[in-house]
Amino acid sequence: MAGTPGPPADGLPEGARWAIADVHVHTMASDGTAGVLEILEHVERRADLQVLAVTDHERIDAAIAAREIARDRGLRVEIVVGEEITTRGGHLLALFIERRIRPLQSLRTSIARVHEQGGLAIASHPLAPYPSCVSERSVRRLHDDPDPIYHLDGLETFNPTTPGRTHHARAVALAAELGLAAVGGSDAHLLHAIRSGYTGFAGLTAADLRLAVLQARTTSHGEFWTLGFQVGMFGNQLRKYSRDIRDQLVGGLTRSGTGRDLGYPGGRARPERYDPAELERILAQRAPGMPRPRVPRTRDDEP
Repeated sequence: MAGTPGPPADGLPEGARWAIADVHVHTMASDGTAGVLEILEHVERRADLQVLAVTDHERIDAAIAAREIARDRGLRVEIVVGEEITTRGGHLLALFIERRIRPLQSLRTSIARVHEQGGLAIASHPLAPYPSCVSERSVRRLHDDPDPIYHLDGLETFNPTTPGRTHHARAVALAAELGLAAVGGSDAHLLHAIRSGYTGFAGLTAADLRLAVLQARTTSHGEFWTLGFQVGMFGNQLRKYSRDIRDQLVGGLTRSGTGRDLGYPGGRARPERYDPAELERILAQRAPGMPRPRVPRTRDDEP
């Protein structure tokens, strides 16, 4: 394990509660292997995860669907719409956005686009010497920019992957030095990887998480993946890609108006769109798993 299992002794305001968020999760809409309903059912059973950010590569449709389903069904977990953006300077987590941000722009421009929406910009698995990782030089240069619209809001100081493991200590130290939020995410592409990395914050809600990041009052925690786990994950992804190619070809050849499964009700249709009626059909046909609608928990309720 890395980090501490709970809040630091002096890390919370008096009387505040400690909550947990996983801010980096992928679905079938990009390169994840689990669908939105699977993820929501899995997370709903985890009483110690209050906030989940869906951050597919270069798209937000599954994240929006997950948020709508969670709200409509009164689920305990609160969904944050996010995106993992491929920039020319590395991967960037955009949290609390409503519009997709196109990839392959400069890192600086991408951060500004996130902030223009009122979102948070977090460097994904930073500092490792790979094209997908934001470099320390870039972090420092952005931090010194006179215009705060180009500043990072935090670093993903805990990421359970190999790049996250090798540069974990340095990322923690850099975030502390620059006064950036220390954020943890699972980078989950498999269902059971969710919460293998997470962020601790004072409060209960997604709004509390956002405020904690802006105030740099978060902590990062988790457990690093083994090499065997990562190899198994890649195997699952390859099988998923094979199904995607098949479904895209069949949909195109038959002109059926369908394509690869994006992992949410309505995600097979083209153009893809979240379909609440399809959700009801799915829930009516399957074994019980998704909790029935209930009044969402408020800040004053017991966990």
